[in-house]
Amino acid sequence: MFALRMRQKESEFYFVSYPAAELLKKVRFVSRFYGDHGETIGGEATKKEPDEVERYVQAIEKNSGSFQRDLNRRKVRQIKDFYRNETRQPLIPGAVLLFSTEKLQFKPIADNERAGQLLEPKSDFLIIDGQHRLAGLHFYLQEADADQRVEVPVVIFDGKTADFATEMFVVINSTHTRINKSHLIDLYERIEWGTDPEKKYVAQVVRALYENDDSPLRYHINMLGGRSAQEMWINQAQVFGDVHKLIRRRDANHRFKDGRGFNKDRGYGFIRDVLKACKAAFGSAWGDNKDYMVTRDVTIQALLRLVGDAAAKIDATVNPGSELQKVLELRFQPFREMISDFHRDGFYERFPARGQLERIDLIRKRFAKLAKFDSA
Repeated sequence: MFALRMRQKESEFYFVSYPAAELLKKVRFVSRFYGDHGETIGGEATKKEPDEVERYVQAIEKNSGSFQRDLNRRKVRQIKDFYRNETRQPLIPGAVLLFSTEKLQFKPIADNERAGQLLEPKSDFLIIDGQHRLAGLHFYLQEADADQRVEVPVVIFDGKTADFATEMFVVINSTHTRINKSHLIDLYERIEWGTDPEKKYVAQVVRALYENDDSPLRYHINMLGGRSAQEMWINQAQVFGDVHKLIRRRDANHRFKDGRGFNKDRGYGFIRDVLKACKAAFGSAWGDNKDYMVTRDVTIQALLRLVGDAAAKIDATVNPGSELQKVLELRFQPFREMISDFHRDGFYERFPARGQLERIDLIRKRFAKLAKFDSA
């Protein structure tokens, strides 16, 4: 295919006018699933038979192994209608951004180094930006009177790492497009952040809190691509924010590092043990008991901040595991006196505050006082 080779700084990429029908055979539609609107991966059964767009989107969402945003059904339909009804102006004036991990072969024409023939990759392109436009184009081309000669302006990046494409996706979608905050956090696991490894580390710890079988929060964090049918106690973004603050506490960050830097197992183990000790203290009030506010976001955030107090006050030689849990359970026994305070009825009156942040801090201070962290 004919292409223009372009250079910007140290990057090299290609500009191609791609026939729509051919392009749609060479791109891979994949989507991470949010569950923000009550859906599950692949879609749940609905009362009415899903139409072609719904079936197409559901098929795409079954594959959750990439960084793409979920497909907005309404947006796809609107784009399809635009393609069908518009006749006097370009259908896709803006370039679609594609990515291939393969190093594509480019053969310049004669003496022109910028123009030449670009060989297609063996595998399909991944869509960095433009999957809604291409999905709408897919349905438009199914119609009897569709213009099959449509060409799509495409920018192709090749031979780069997956992290490069992921980071480009973040930059694009965190600026002009609203993007789910938990989605961005999920991406921190896949992006190198230069000299600042903190966000990536925190994302890994949050992931462990969500999926490790010994975590008191297992499957109860509202994670991107998680189990949306499960009772959720707290959002991924909230946990990420508190753990990020936690590892930056000077008097606590030794619990998250070893001689080589941040250690995921060490940091996760300490948070896990603090939460396990809290769970033991609260007994039946911990869990999906709707009569209590123990496992609701306001209390869990207070407990995550209490982790910092525990890290600062508990002997650093006590390592995560059964020994640390015993020490913490002894400290947290007085929490049983507060169980009635966390009954749903009258909870906000017992913890009066001007806002959620103030209430979280109030709860955390009461925990710290009972555990004697404020005077240890």
